[in-house]
Amino acid sequence: MRQVFVKSWGAVLMVFVLLTVGEGSVQAKMIQQLVPILGTTIGARPTGEVVYLIVSFEARTDHGGLAVHFKRGQGRFSPMVQTSVQEGIYRAAYALGVSPDSWTVIVSLPYPGLTLYGRSCSAMVALTVVALAKGVIVPPYRVITGTVTPDGHIGMVGAVPLKVAAAYEAHIRRVLVPEEQNEEDGDF
Repeated sequence: MRQVFVKSWGAVLMVFVLLTVGEGSVQAKMIQQLVPILGTTIGARPTGEVVYLIVSFEARTDHGGLAVHFKRGQGRFSPMVQTSVQEGIYRAAYALGVSPDSWTVIVSLPYPGLTLYGRSCSAMVALTVVALAKGVIVPPYRVITGTVTPDGHIGMVGAVPLKVAAAYEAHIRRVLVPEEQNEEDGDF
């Protein structure tokens, strides 16, 4: 089984949102977006990797609360990833002044045998969900790595040089990383 480890910690959310999320209307049907995320493989010689998630969004008519489902069948999400994504959606929504209480989100990993670990994909998923709620599609050549902190910022992540190299190889044109650097990454 192939595994990807995506890790993170502490810095800034609003720059990405200002670059990608504009005003729009809430969609009345299920919409999907392919979302790139940056990670690293686990092992003696980790490498950077870009994988794509499918994020589906629907605004319901009730206000029964945020419903986040992780589709089973192909790739899998660790419990840490599931918790981080759900927290990230709540935090990004509240930081941007929108309520997620009528949203249904389905996240799937279309890679058989792949298990996603870590938390740094949560900012990208959360910001994509908020953008979809506002009727905006995030351009496919943009990616952010990190978590959404309780105060609405993007948390520091590790392995930035590996992730940036993977994004370059995948022809992703804009990679946003937290301003605060992980000391393990050295001077990149």
